[in-house]
Amino acid sequence: MNEIIIQIIGFVAVAAFILSYQIKSNRWLFLLQLVGCALFCLQFFLLDAISGCLSLAVTIIRNALMMKYKEWKWVQRKGCPILISLLFISILFITWNGPVSLLACIASVSSTLVYWTNSPRNIRIVNLICASPCWLLYDVFVRSYGGIVSESITMLSILISILRFGWKGLEKDIETAGRKPHDNR
Repeated sequence: MNEIIIQIIGFVAVAAFILSYQIKSNRWLFLLQLVGCALFCLQFFLLDAISGCLSLAVTIIRNALMMKYKEWKWVQRKGCPILISLLFISILFITWNGPVSLLACIASVSSTLVYWTNSPRNIRIVNLICASPCWLLYDVFVRSYGGIVSESITMLSILISILRFGWKGLEKDIETAGRKPHDNR
């Protein structure tokens, strides 16, 4: 497929994520973020970045579970993020393509484990120092320019929220903290 079309897919994914925050409806927010994740998943597939592609496919499932966190008691159990993390580790072994494959796995496992802490502050810290930098490096290695833009925006947004609210202001209820369900993919 034409390299330009592949890169456009990534930028459309970025646009879906940005647009999702301009809509009042949570349902549409989650839908647009699902579309963004699915587009990045497609882009990674077309870039032959299978570790990232499959990790994003599991991330879509993980995010759907997180949307039901308060309703489904079994999702709240500590075993749930461990099982999901084991899926990411399995993907790592199945799709091993050298050390670059570790980046998608580390990003996915770290964000998964921190989501179950239900702490916006911890989610931001882990995404800022681990998940987003890993995805950013992965994007650089696989040449996902939209992914590079997306992770750069995410890290900048986290830094701005820390400057605006301080550390104590970040410990609000997870529902009102502005956490995007794909953080970070």
